[in-house]
Amino acid sequence: MYRRPLLFAARSLVNAAGKTLDQEVGFKAFAVCRQARVSAPLLTPCRTLHVTSQFCNVKETPQHSEEEVGAFTKLIEAMGFTGPLKYNKWKIKIAALRMYTCCVERVNYDEFFEKCSLPDTLNSWFLVAQLHVWMCLVRMRQEGREGKYMCRYIVHSMWEDVEQRSKIMGIDATHRKEALKMMTETFYAAIFGYDEGILSDDCVLAAALWRNLFNRQCEDPRQLELMVEYVRKQMQFIDALEGDDLLLTGEVKWRPLVEENAQSILKVVRPTYNDTGL
Repeated sequence: MYRRPLLFAARSLVNAAGKTLDQEVGFKAFAVCRQARVSAPLLTPCRTLHVTSQFCNVKETPQHSEEEVGAFTKLIEAMGFTGPLKYNKWKIKIAALRMYTCCVERVNYDEFFEKCSLPDTLNSWFLVAQLHVWMCLVRMRQEGREGKYMCRYIVHSMWEDVEQRSKIMGIDATHRKEALKMMTETFYAAIFGYDEGILSDDCVLAAALWRNLFNRQCEDPRQLELMVEYVRKQMQFIDALEGDDLLLTGEVKWRPLVEENAQSILKVVRPTYNDTGL
């Protein structure tokens, strides 16, 4: 169940042929929305989408240089084990669980279902959850080996939660296994698309959201505009958080889906924690 992204690289190459078409759909969706604001001023206008050269990408921060590790550490990590880390592994695991909990308990899923016209189902919940999990993974991958170690347990916590929720819903073992397999493929395919979108312009990100979050069934370009704006501002907000605080606490607060001034980044309040990282 816990497959690595590399196993799905071949599948993504097969779908690469349709990728250009998806990006073109996203571009056309933005074009329709912007044209509607010009040609139909009497209608309720869309909120202004902030697109600047600085806002298209995650805020640049000093990146951690690759830590120099010995041959033995490289060997055991190649075998699937983890070498010595900056912080206690148990603390990082607890922080990973907390960060995933923030993705499922501090997000207003009903608002996402309403604003994006998504059905209230387990699959729709998973699509919204995986978007927030992906944003956490992007941030933690910037924290070197400790961050990558934490990413493993964030994903592990997600699959454990998905399986427990499917059991509570009464899904039998056979259908649950098939659903988890499909969700696993969807998750890693979405990671590739979102990674490309966050490093590219809004049209590429819109195409990734259209394929993954909306399952290619978005008829209102304003919904795509809303989600692109949400991802950009949220990534900018998470990027401002201190890496050491995230590794020790896992506390993440999400900005509202809809707000008047989407570019206002407030000063982040650093969390408090004791010597045990709790």
